[in-house]
Amino acid sequence: MLSRVADSIYWLNRYIERADNVARFVDVNLNLMLDLSNSINQQWEPLVLTTGDLEFFREHYGTFNANNVINFLTFDQQYSNSIMSCLYMARENARSIREIISSEMWEEVNGFYLMVKEAAENPPENIPSFFSQVKLSSHRFAGVMDATMTHNEGWHFGRVGRFQERADKTARILDVKYFYLLPSVEWVGTPLDQIEWIALLKSASAYEMYRKCERRITPTSVAAFLILNREFPRSIHFCLHELQRSLHSITGTSLGTWSNSAERDLGKLCGELSYLTIEEIIEMGLHEFLDSMQGKVNNIGVKIAQTFFVNEPVLPQSQFQYQN
Repeated sequence: MLSRVADSIYWLNRYIERADNVARFVDVNLNLMLDLSNSINQQWEPLVLTTGDLEFFREHYGTFNANNVINFLTFDQQYSNSIMSCLYMARENARSIREIISSEMWEEVNGFYLMVKEAAENPPENIPSFFSQVKLSSHRFAGVMDATMTHNEGWHFGRVGRFQERADKTARILDVKYFYLLPSVEWVGTPLDQIEWIALLKSASAYEMYRKCERRITPTSVAAFLILNREFPRSIHFCLHELQRSLHSITGTSLGTWSNSAERDLGKLCGELSYLTIEEIIEMGLHEFLDSMQGKVNNIGVKIAQTFFVNEPVLPQSQFQYQN
């Protein structure tokens, strides 16, 4: 497979997944606002803080409020990681490889982009419903790709992009709740704390699956579910192991061995997660663990680009990666 084609399929899936995860990212606060009304309006700044683009936001918006932050993360075409920008780049990548992907995949990407573009031009009154549409469109694209594209190298490169992006954002969205959203340590264990953990699970589409596994909602069990669960498709453990399977399918090497630095680093990380307990994570510090995890996942992305693609991904001041 041409390096250019692999690169485009990889980034097409990363951008679709990123748009989905930004919607989930904002959804944490939207769910909280529904439960707690105006008592948490001050909670919008942390969402920008965790993107690493605080200065960009201050320069273009200034004030942290719901309208500014939602517009910044959703519709701002100057911001490279907004949903609008992600869908534009996904569509451009899909356009460049239309002869490789199925026509159904192109139609889904194009329709997804046009839906968000229309919302940008005519802001929806029901913003939670819009974010639900973004998430459903992302799911639909993944399903169409799996159902209509030959499961060859190209398909695996798409999965590599999807699961790498998802692992990073699951770590990030969990870190937002634990490290940034709770106003004070004194609030731990209070009804507000409980509501925030429920909002987090809902934003990750994990609430129902979590309740099937656990009777009570506790910070430790929620963190364990989103980090270490081997079966839930948005947990960090699940994402990285699926990423590993696809990477080895591309190279033809057996699991447990490696032929390049990306496989080596990913294998070490998957091995670490397989034998890690939530108690060990809490002991080292959940924020410190998640911050380290984000760095390792992004570094694996750099190694994948160096190994397989013509261009390496740009690593700007923002913590997010984007394409050259």
